[in-house]
Amino acid sequence: MRLPFKNTLILPCVIGLLISCSEKQPKKEKAADAAGPKRPNVVFILSDDHRYDFMGFTGKVPFLKTPNMDKMALEGTHFQNTFVTTSLCSPSRASILTGQFSHRHQVIDNQSLVSDTTRFFPEYLQSGGYKTAFFGKWHMGEHHADPRKGFDHWVSFKGQGAYYNPLLNINGQEKAYQDSTYITDLLTDMAVDWLDEQDETQPFFMYLSHKGVHAEFAPAQRHVKDYENESPFYPPTMFPDEKEKDYNYEDVPEWVKKQRYSWHGVDYMYHGALKFDEFYKRYTETLLSIDESIGSVLKKLEEEGLLDNTLVFYMGDNGFSFGEHGLIDKRHAYEESIRVPLLAYGGGDLLKTQQVKQLIQNIDIAPTILDMAGLEKPKNMDGQSFVPLLKKEDIPWRDRIYYEYFWERPFPQTPTVHAVRTDKYKFIRYYGIWDVNELYDLENDPWEMNNLIRSADHKELAKELRQDLFKWLDETGGMQIPLKTDGKGARFDHGFRGTY
Repeated sequence: MRLPFKNTLILPCVIGLLISCSEKQPKKEKAADAAGPKRPNVVFILSDDHRYDFMGFTGKVPFLKTPNMDKMALEGTHFQNTFVTTSLCSPSRASILTGQFSHRHQVIDNQSLVSDTTRFFPEYLQSGGYKTAFFGKWHMGEHHADPRKGFDHWVSFKGQGAYYNPLLNINGQEKAYQDSTYITDLLTDMAVDWLDEQDETQPFFMYLSHKGVHAEFAPAQRHVKDYENESPFYPPTMFPDEKEKDYNYEDVPEWVKKQRYSWHGVDYMYHGALKFDEFYKRYTETLLSIDESIGSVLKKLEEEGLLDNTLVFYMGDNGFSFGEHGLIDKRHAYEESIRVPLLAYGGGDLLKTQQVKQLIQNIDIAPTILDMAGLEKPKNMDGQSFVPLLKKEDIPWRDRIYYEYFWERPFPQTPTVHAVRTDKYKFIRYYGIWDVNELYDLENDPWEMNNLIRSADHKELAKELRQDLFKWLDETGGMQIPLKTDGKGARFDHGFRGTY
């Protein structure tokens, strides 16, 4: 039975999984018959701009309450070291759906449409007998919200959409909502309704992709000013002090210093339109409805007796800075930008109470879900299934992750970035800009305060990591910078207004 919203928690779930290139369909296993095991259902919930440590159970924000995320983490599986390959909405979503790095699927900004030859992993699920549905933010191109391939049921909106009174495309038909309809609640209700219609005769995949908690943050009316009297946390790199010995401000890149006084900097936030404390508190308030959305989905699955055979994932599409290095955005390669939450719950014993410490990336989502569905990974996917890790099998696994971000015209303050990160070290290289690169010992310097790039003791290490970075780019076809035509959007820099 469908539960009225007031009695059910709402779920922000989104998973974007796609597989690119005109590749032959992978050979699929036979669908389970009456005598064989049932193939699991999969629910992928994706949120926007949710950094890895802003959840109740982490203790990072003492006043933040996220009971449903906490439940998934403490009673299910918490992937403690999950990273995106590009910290930006559309490229990350494309990597989730394709299992590929950005330089391979070519979605490098928020304006680019996906190539017609690109294949999304839900297409393989469809061919394998799964019923599929998409609810929410697509955002690979802002031109239209028409149904995309790979989904039997479709609900979406153009670009970033709106927190209140959205215009939705529902299976090709537009519908406008009024009366202060809140997007997170609406998408959750629609997703729960769809779950209510499913039965046990056909496995399903549901991708719930929330707009929240993308800036500019707007909490549900019931959560406005919930945290009004709370105090935000100011990271040690937010306010540089030349006398602070622990912060090597001299070797902070010039572009980072300059971005402090810009649209995405703490000294001139949104060109003076916002204050940091308010920004911080509105973010945490907006996150509350996402947690409720997760709760609504879990509750519906439990009521229908589907949870033991349904794997539920929750993930963020990229991280977000709150004052670290004077920044309030993503795009860059600092920890708070490239790390995201990844939680899993349900599915019987497979996901019960464990912490996965291995390095996971968003390109692993597509091959993992295909693996869970009994389907082979296409050869053009860069990621790998982490199902063996869940089964505690001893398999070879990556000891480093790679990162890339390509300069955008609308936000020109951040240059093209490439990075490689191991368990202990991170090397960041900037392209097309006269500035200092960065090297950090994350084990001893988790706040990335002391750039070791000039350290004689770390010279060989920096050289090795730089060579490794170029080896990765060369082997994966990433030695050419993808170029896109300028979009029609505004350019958010005050320093050169009127000169372009």
